[in-house]
Amino acid sequence: MQADLIIVGAGMVGSTLALALERCGLKIVVVDAGPLEVRPYDGQAAFEPRVSALSAASQRILQRVGAWPGIAARRASPYIDMQVWDGSGTGQIHFSAEAVHAEVLGHIVENRVVQDALLETLQARGAVELIAAARLERLHRSDEGWLLSLTDGQELRTPLLVAADGAHSAVRRLAGCETREWDYLHQAIVTSVRCAEPHQRTAWQRFTDDGPLAFLPLERDGDRHWCSIVWSVTEDQARRLMALDDQAFRAALGRAFEQRLGEVLEVDPRLCIPLRQRHAKRYVQPGLALIGDAAHTIHPLAGQGVNLGLLDAAVLAEVLEAALARGERLADLRVLSRFERRRMPHNLAMMAAMEGFERLFQADPLLLRWLRNVGLKTVQSLPEAKALFVRQALGLSGDLPELARA
Repeated sequence: MQADLIIVGAGMVGSTLALALERCGLKIVVVDAGPLEVRPYDGQAAFEPRVSALSAASQRILQRVGAWPGIAARRASPYIDMQVWDGSGTGQIHFSAEAVHAEVLGHIVENRVVQDALLETLQARGAVELIAAARLERLHRSDEGWLLSLTDGQELRTPLLVAADGAHSAVRRLAGCETREWDYLHQAIVTSVRCAEPHQRTAWQRFTDDGPLAFLPLERDGDRHWCSIVWSVTEDQARRLMALDDQAFRAALGRAFEQRLGEVLEVDPRLCIPLRQRHAKRYVQPGLALIGDAAHTIHPLAGQGVNLGLLDAAVLAEVLEAALARGERLADLRVLSRFERRRMPHNLAMMAAMEGFERLFQADPLLLRWLRNVGLKTVQSLPEAKALFVRQALGLSGDLPELARA
């Protein structure tokens, strides 16, 4: 099979790119190892453990590619405030949507909800060909482009290949793309919990001695007592916490969170995810682009990973559409480099900021503890500085693609 563009990976980022480009006249094929089935929605089902904090910019992108109505029809939990504090000191800071005249700071949405809404939109429109349950086995490059050999025996050819197949990208590996990566020596415990007190549509984050702990608000049929948990701890601590029964884990979690929402009453099954930062040295080669986690993975400190990936997809779509309008060859490195120049500085800046926060709040020296508490108190007292942080989190600043602009 011959296609103008093949996207490997039908996750949130790859599917968004496919929808953003579906009307540009290209023959687009999306390949994924999964079944690509939209599950029946059950509003009473337990929350999925993996969630994303979708920014306003991400919401706009998803609206403009047609997927947001499907998300809203399932469940998306808006939050209007954020409370951050240092568990080892007295520093704290409060962010609000009201400070920047916004209705919400963002939405906490289960990744599977976003994925189902995107797939539903792709399948309903039918402009993009989907190949399910097929892994990439071999990748060969020639003067004409790429030859992809799949595990089901199919062979696909394309001049332009996009890797959207996640942190362990087969495309990135088979194409020989180099990365810089390091292990945080931490793991993230993720689950959903029900608390005695409602979350007040607030995202809560406490910096503990072991790592950050986030309680992200979830909502089901008006019940605001549920939160998604992301608890970053050392590897030894993770093993100990995962070995606890539910009652002991709820007690440990409540203590770590300083009982801000009262007793933790219920806990869903837990997942434990190793934390590793990874960044491709180049996002592009002739005829190849890496987007989303295939290009960069980031500490889950502020839930920015999927937002960066959706911006990657929107910028790449914008670059390719502009090149089409000018009659340029899409696989040309000069074209693809425009995408890299726009996205790499922003992604690196966000990764550096998250790395700096993570290191600062795990620092033991007394002087650094004092400085971070003073810093939190100082920012809390400066409305202009807080508004700047909020606008950055909303995705309202920087080099935004047209799909993400207000």
